[in-house]
Amino acid sequence: MKRIIQVLLASLAVFLLAACGSSTSGGEKTEKLVVGASNVPHAEILEEAKPLLEEKGIELEIVKFQDYILPNKSLYEKEIDANYFQHIPYLTQQVKDNPKYKFENAGAVHLEPMGVYSKRHKSLRDIPNGGKVILSNSIAEHGRILSIFEAEGLIKLKEGTGYEAQISDIVENPKKLEFVADIDPGLLTKAYENDEGDAIVINTNYAIDADLNPKKDSIALEGSDSPFANIITVREGDKDKKSIKTLLEVLHSKEITDFIDKEYKGSVLAVKE
Repeated sequence: MKRIIQVLLASLAVFLLAACGSSTSGGEKTEKLVVGASNVPHAEILEEAKPLLEEKGIELEIVKFQDYILPNKSLYEKEIDANYFQHIPYLTQQVKDNPKYKFENAGAVHLEPMGVYSKRHKSLRDIPNGGKVILSNSIAEHGRILSIFEAEGLIKLKEGTGYEAQISDIVENPKKLEFVADIDPGLLTKAYENDEGDAIVINTNYAIDADLNPKKDSIALEGSDSPFANIITVREGDKDKKSIKTLLEVLHSKEITDFIDKEYKGSVLAVKE
């Protein structure tokens, strides 16, 4: 009889332990969600969202990436459920280059205004004739970057090209600026530190990661009307999943938008939907 009671008590303990490990305080089953993200600001924003998601029955695991290739590869290989690091033009280019990628945009979260940096000059207009401008080898970024220089009156792009413009679409370049686009985005801060050009265009996440403040340290900053908001990307058919909808709901909450505004002081702008 004593043996039977011990077995029953042991079984009850296992049951209670399992129940505690798979339920929220409200008794609902916890669902795990794995999201790949760039270190800054994406992973930081997700960390802030963790407790809010936990309250809604979502256990968030964040996988950090240092480049722009592996997050989509991992999403395709189902190592993660979603990623958070890219904007729509980049996603479009990635899908074009990799037809096997069947992805969709689940919603925009924030905008990182692109900045131009220089150790030699205080403004874009100070760049001399023949000055060297370094930008990333990400083709999807080129129109966005060139639009900054066009807005400053340094170049003129072929009519109608807009954010899809390439270096070959420059039709007027009075200062004969040399645009060099052969460097990985993650190495742009190193080029800046080494003073390798008159101007270096750096993605905001990498700039912040290198202790640069885009609002204070850049000599030119993209306008807040840019369409290049960073999005949550998922595999086709997944954006209507409850866990993904809950993730977007939390990322658009007042708690998270207030955190973005306070933490990044205008270097990162929350998309409020």
